[in-house]
Amino acid sequence: MQKFLKSAYLCFLMLIISYLFTACGPQYDLIIRSEKIFDGSGAAPFAGAIAVKDDKIISIGNLHDDEAAEILDVGEMAVAPGFINMLSWAGKRLMIDGRSLSDIKQGVTLEVFGEGWSEGPLNEKMKADILKRQKDFKYDITWSTLDGFLEHLVERGVSTNIASYVGASTIRINVLGEENRRPTTDELKKMQALTRQAMREGALGVASALIYAPGVYSSTEEQIALAKVAAEFDGIYTSHIRSEGSRLLPAVDEFLQILQKSGCRGEIFHLKAAGRSNWGKLEAVIEKIENAQKSGIRISADMYTYIAGATGLDATQPSWVQEGGFEQWLQRLRDPGIRKKVITEMQQAVTSWENFFTAAGPANIYLSALRTDSLKYLTGKSLAKVAAMRGTTAAETVIDLILQDDSRVEAIFFLMSEENIKKQMRLPWVAFCSDAGSMAPEGLFLKSNPHPRAYGNFARLLGKYVREENVLPLREAIRRLTSFPAENLKIKKRGRIKAGYFADLVIFDPAKIQDHATFAQPHQLAGGVQHVFVNGVQVLKDGEHTSAKPGRVVRGPGRGK
Repeated sequence: MQKFLKSAYLCFLMLIISYLFTACGPQYDLIIRSEKIFDGSGAAPFAGAIAVKDDKIISIGNLHDDEAAEILDVGEMAVAPGFINMLSWAGKRLMIDGRSLSDIKQGVTLEVFGEGWSEGPLNEKMKADILKRQKDFKYDITWSTLDGFLEHLVERGVSTNIASYVGASTIRINVLGEENRRPTTDELKKMQALTRQAMREGALGVASALIYAPGVYSSTEEQIALAKVAAEFDGIYTSHIRSEGSRLLPAVDEFLQILQKSGCRGEIFHLKAAGRSNWGKLEAVIEKIENAQKSGIRISADMYTYIAGATGLDATQPSWVQEGGFEQWLQRLRDPGIRKKVITEMQQAVTSWENFFTAAGPANIYLSALRTDSLKYLTGKSLAKVAAMRGTTAAETVIDLILQDDSRVEAIFFLMSEENIKKQMRLPWVAFCSDAGSMAPEGLFLKSNPHPRAYGNFARLLGKYVREENVLPLREAIRRLTSFPAENLKIKKRGRIKAGYFADLVIFDPAKIQDHATFAQPHQLAGGVQHVFVNGVQVLKDGEHTSAKPGRVVRGPGRGK
């Protein structure tokens, strides 16, 4: 009898334990095992396991006896923190397709918006102007603040996390419109107040674009005033500086002056020496920046991994002709006298404005996106070829295309040297960005011929420059895609594989990661990334998108202050 009771008791106990195990579930949602875990710090990889529960990394170690709902053993594949795209134009494209497919396929888990222009704060006139300019993709504007836009994206569903600077040009347009003048004292105070509001909502900092109207009209003092507000919240001032070409060195000096006088941290957007005659200036730029770092100024930069940039044909136009906004620009271009003056200035190698027409040359400028259906056949052709087809000069062709397409006309400009690209990559204070939208090779996206960086920037870094050419070690490249930008942006609990951090993780094969997009055929997804997790949710599985959209708004250090 006693033996029977003992046996019954043990059975009962096992039933209780089984019930509790079933009721409580396994200890973790996911355990990832790998022989090559890169924690994002720049340290050598190690073998081990990562345990995830809900949206966080809970434990890192051997974890041999731990239980999980899913165990993923990836062998020799690399596991790293999710990559940070330091300048993305994916915002509106994520309203078309929230999957962020071209970036997810490269391991990007955070998109950072806001070079000069941000999607808030918007006043009613700005909203009306945006609605008027919509063509292929139309949407309602239900927000006014920058944070409202970011929340709107998350409500629609996005696969990546998203963050943004507040755009200095957006602030300027909100208060001054697109006039070429200095703000009054009261107007500048209003601009600062709008900046302060955005910083409290969680903007990462202030970002300017000083070669484009209306940013080109702003003074150094105006930028210092806005950067001071960012500094109040420990934010960052990031800039597409006043010149990347003939006036590159004075532009760097201005940027350093803004940081010094505002007390703000700073980053240079997509660092480059643009135009063959300016390639030799990069060494002096590096020296200026590193001397500033030694003096105590906190400064970094980011870059993309191609010798060509991409922007609109407005970068071939003098700034004075663009004053007042798009409609006034086109109205001036229709005036024969003004048109003649613009053509003369376009062909001058040295100008007071950033002239990409002479910096690249018509044979090295390729049309990438036109809005008008009857002009789309020109997509992918060089400006020189289009001019020859039309029997007009290249400068005349630029103006005709802008007027006929009723747009700035997107284009690709071959401007940089391969040697300088590699030189910049080796700098420990340089992070990486695509400076492009996140796309998919389908639907509306196929109406343009974008820069291949939209599909391949990060895979190109890890494939071509790390694996094939040994420009920098893999662990250092991962550091500068993860912890380094996260720390610069003061983003909490992201950018490392560390207990308590969000489970933004990328798993890729270092021997296979590769970009496939080319300038001729850009709509080609990168390969080699097998799995991606965002906030603990699997977004990419065995190289295929799961359709999950767990992305969140990531906010800067000023949130709530």
